[in-house]
Amino acid sequence: MRFHASAPLRAAVFAGLFGLLGTAAHAFEDSARGIYFEGGRAPHGEMGSTNSATVGMTFPWSLRQRVQEGALTTYWDVFLSNWHAPALGNGPHDYAQIGAIYTWRYRFDHGSSPWFAEGGVGGSVMDHVYKTPDRSFSTAFQFTEVLGVGRSFGEHGEHELSLRLQHFSNGGIKKPNPGENFVKLRYTYHF
Repeated sequence: MRFHASAPLRAAVFAGLFGLLGTAAHAFEDSARGIYFEGGRAPHGEMGSTNSATVGMTFPWSLRQRVQEGALTTYWDVFLSNWHAPALGNGPHDYAQIGAIYTWRYRFDHGSSPWFAEGGVGGSVMDHVYKTPDRSFSTAFQFTEVLGVGRSFGEHGEHELSLRLQHFSNGGIKKPNPGENFVKLRYTYHF
């Protein structure tokens, strides 16, 4: 099974890459709510891969704080995902997931750089216990950790494109606990 990006996702990626070419020099406040679309993939080698499609919203939580040579803010990330995975026998191969992540964002150059790095921790619940031919979870609840790097663009920095690494596991609550690792591309629009 191959992951095929939809036309809107391809257009968003193109717009994001085009927008990376130039951004007005100003401070980015990171204080606006946002809506995002995200696509991801967790490769399984010979077994194929699990693909994810996510829609979510971000809600700023803290005021900007100066840290070293940059600026730190935090936000809540609330999301709804669909995982499409190789099926195990007659079991489900599509999994709905809902979750929330508390995220710290560090913006470089005293907060005036369009570039940022972020990391977060949270939790999620799936509608079924995730099982594939080579990976089976034991709980529908999963903790999640994420690391990302991205860039804001647009006249007011209202657009963002970021590359993210996200891990899901139950933290050893119950065995087996193989976890799942995704590489994700996210487009965010702040309003």
